[in-house]
Amino acid sequence: MNTKNLPMGRFGFALVGAALWLSVPALAQDDPLLTEARKVAGAVPLKLLEVLNTQIAKGGPASAVAVCNEKAPQMAKTASAQTGWAIRRVSLRNRNPKAVPDAWELAALEDFDRRTAAGEKPATLEKYELVEVAGGKEYRYMKALPTQQVCLACHGASADLAPEVAARVHALYPADKATGYAVGDIRGAITIRKPL
Repeated sequence: MNTKNLPMGRFGFALVGAALWLSVPALAQDDPLLTEARKVAGAVPLKLLEVLNTQIAKGGPASAVAVCNEKAPQMAKTASAQTGWAIRRVSLRNRNPKAVPDAWELAALEDFDRRTAAGEKPATLEKYELVEVAGGKEYRYMKALPTQQVCLACHGASADLAPEVAARVHALYPADKATGYAVGDIRGAITIRKPL
């Protein structure tokens, strides 16, 4: 468990959104739940990247915008049903209005940015925690998603986006905030949770 994100310590209380969260004792690196969370969180981005690359090869980057708009949420929903984990992607600069982080996710994303600025590699950044929420326990896990070269066609500098990509993004996401990334920047994170 990464307790350095909780300023009040290992057993501290933290007000997060409208819920009271209690951090519980640290989980070992070899904990089966952590192993499962890593496996689930790692599978969805890889599948999405495969679908994106296939679509780009068939119809170019503009056609790939629909993959993130339509297929990515469907993939997350299917994986959630299959695994028992609630899965989604979040970002500090979201494109999809449903990708706004909650308070726990926001703190993790901000911590990921601080750690990257201090020299840690974005691909290694994760946060996991067993929390008490509304009278029950929930396991939460987040893994940073670094920007890859393929992402720049839709998430790079606004001036560098192809006109058809910019038009498609604007049509689907008029309040888009997800441009201006470079390779290696943290684009967001995969976030999963499971009630216990």
